[in-house]
Amino acid sequence: MIRLTDQPLVIDELLDAVADPKAGAVVLFVGTTRDHNQGRRVEHLEYEAYAAMAEKELERVATEARGRWELTRIAVVHRTGVVPVGRASVAIAVSAAHRAAAFEAARFTIDRLKEVVPIWKKEFFEGGAVWIGDQCCQHGTWTTQDPGDATHVTADTAQDPATAPTRS
Repeated sequence: MIRLTDQPLVIDELLDAVADPKAGAVVLFVGTTRDHNQGRRVEHLEYEAYAAMAEKELERVATEARGRWELTRIAVVHRTGVVPVGRASVAIAVSAAHRAAAFEAARFTIDRLKEVVPIWKKEFFEGGAVWIGDQCCQHGTWTTQDPGDATHVTADTAQDPATAPTRS
């Protein structure tokens, strides 16, 4: 299950999509609208996407995760339109035989989604609204040095990903 939707996310659908008797672990990540950002009270978020390209990129990210880790299944759903405070805007479910692969693949998938998928977020707060962008520079960058070699750079450890220390 890889899709965009303008409807509230149904978490049980994601869990059902990754259920498999071969899986010893299921990791679920749910990104929600929080009530504050940068000292402002957030009223809601609004997401826009280039739908055809976004779904292709979501599938590409999921395929990349499957190639890096031994996964049983992966599901990714991202909301478009208005997402109220406390509601889910993105959900990723990953199943694998072992927990390490499921955790790593889920982390990779949300980070990579924010880097490459054409989905844009507008934050509405009392007195205004702003587009939130360039998220990859705040949350990290995934790169591949060699096929199958995943490294992650976090913003708190490096300013320049080219010279930054990395961790596997």
